[in-house]
Amino acid sequence: MICAGGGGIPTAYRPGRELVGVEAVIDKDRASALLARDIEADMLIMATDAQAVFVGFGTPQQRAITAADPAVLLSEHETEFAAGSMLPKVVAACDFAKATGKPAMIGALADIDAMLAGTAGTCITTDATGVTFGETSPG
Repeated sequence: MICAGGGGIPTAYRPGRELVGVEAVIDKDRASALLARDIEADMLIMATDAQAVFVGFGTPQQRAITAADPAVLLSEHETEFAAGSMLPKVVAACDFAKATGKPAMIGALADIDAMLAGTAGTCITTDATGVTFGETSPG
């Protein structure tokens, strides 16, 4: 298992190799997806506090996504995901799946073994047809 993360102080070199802080955001989801792609990982797993990716989250109509084609997920549901929360994970997972043809999983930290087995979380894969929904409970 390999992990990547964001945070820290973004820096850049000025001429003369002077290291200075810069205003930037280190996106841990994108960093993880890029690392997984670059090392040719068999699967990308993004563990979070949610059991899956949900549409209608926090409403009586919420539904868990169990599997999704990355292109369909973004074109039909991108506005469902919070910009500072689930959206970066979904975009990174979709980018990984499209670039590699391998699955990306998003789900709860406690469910990593089940995500590896394909029995928990949301699987974003080019092998999916459309978007498949499962349970409605986020917790």
